[in-house]
Amino acid sequence: MKKRLLLITLVCALVAACATPTAAPTSAPATAAPAVATAVPKPTDAPKPTDVPKPKDIVFWTQFDEKNTDPKSDSVIGNTYLRNTMPAFNKEFAGKWNWVNVQKEAAKMNPELIAAVQAKGDVPDLFQISLDINTFVTNGAAQDLTDWAKAQSWFKDMDSSALAACTATNGKLYCIPVSVRPQVVYVWKDHFPNGYPKTPAEFLTQAAALKAKGVSALTYFGSTDLDGNGITRGMTTIMFSFGGRYDDGKGKMLLNTPENIAAIEFMREVVAKGYVTEASFAGKFQEEIPFKSGTAGSFTTGMNGYLFLNTLTAPNGKKYAKGNQNDFLDAIASGDAYLAPFSAPAGKTPGCNLASSGLIIPTGAKNLEGARNYINWIMTPQQNPNFVLQAVGGFPALKTALADSQFQTPYFQQAAKVVAASSCRPWFGTLTKPAVAQPLVMTVLYKLIKEDPKADIVAALKKAEDQYNAEVK
Repeated sequence: MKKRLLLITLVCALVAACATPTAAPTSAPATAAPAVATAVPKPTDAPKPTDVPKPKDIVFWTQFDEKNTDPKSDSVIGNTYLRNTMPAFNKEFAGKWNWVNVQKEAAKMNPELIAAVQAKGDVPDLFQISLDINTFVTNGAAQDLTDWAKAQSWFKDMDSSALAACTATNGKLYCIPVSVRPQVVYVWKDHFPNGYPKTPAEFLTQAAALKAKGVSALTYFGSTDLDGNGITRGMTTIMFSFGGRYDDGKGKMLLNTPENIAAIEFMREVVAKGYVTEASFAGKFQEEIPFKSGTAGSFTTGMNGYLFLNTLTAPNGKKYAKGNQNDFLDAIASGDAYLAPFSAPAGKTPGCNLASSGLIIPTGAKNLEGARNYINWIMTPQQNPNFVLQAVGGFPALKTALADSQFQTPYFQQAAKVVAASSCRPWFGTLTKPAVAQPLVMTVLYKLIKEDPKADIVAALKKAEDQYNAEVK
């Protein structure tokens, strides 16, 4: 029995789970071992879920409003793009970045940003520009992005003309171009069935024939509206096609040239003979209406103009009324419309303004890292084509993006040929204060062409250039 007790004790010790067995009674009762209290473990608290970090805002000023669902809105395309894209971005960067859009009126965006920077107020982390970079640089409103941009993988793929449009006169890069938007001429084929006139003389002949049918040959932004914004659109196409310019190549304004005078004289005749729509001088983008209705044969505008030509009626009565950015593209694809360079005198190359839609990081931006992350995201092959096509228009600034199937359409193929046949450059050239020059130039051109067509051209041009050169030293 003692051997058995010993064996049981050894086994229990090995497994540490047995109670001590009771010994067989003897003549002397055994003393009971003192009871040992066993501590009952407290239940473990359930683990708390990991807190999701709150994302940091990337504040972006644009002319678009993702909350505006009005199908007749002038910016319906950009509004739709933001509404579809912002949630995707915020989901991809959940817990890190949150894209916040602040809609601004297009005509007031630039001065509002400059004022905010100079007052050291609330400025965005990103700002969409579509005009000149020099205005922001001279007012200290844009950060120098040169070194950072050159270190990014997409930089070597950038179109050189796009980079030039974002490069200030000091040689530094202050914006990242997303698209290049040259000016072209939109044409209804029924009104110009044999191609757009190659020379001013041909234009006058065909314009006279169209007038006899109750059709205006041309509509364009010819007013002084929006601080002379017509300069960035059709007016420069016409002036440059005559070999004109607005600067001397050294930072001074130069308007009094034989080429500029010839362009003004041509436009005086076109207007006097009624070949241009009256809407051209009404402002508020009313010049678009005659082209959209098919009562104007051609429309000089930026390559991104199709974004705003929603709902069209071709001269043959066919409707293009999807109400989106495809309306004019569909008209091109069907053969009812085409693109062309403007008419140019013999020995001259058709000209056009070369604009760029880009992004700046304003001076005083609070979220520099987020702004840079956004730019890298938008410059990917997956995102860049959509941003260009659905928001800002034009050709993508990334050369490889041109291979995207969305750009292999009649519209973009024709636009490429027009640009190749034209001499395009930023309208302001070496002028360091384009915001000052723009209303000044457009005002004198409007006066000489529409308001006072008998005024002395040389005197008026000289007065305008002297005014700018005295103000900007």
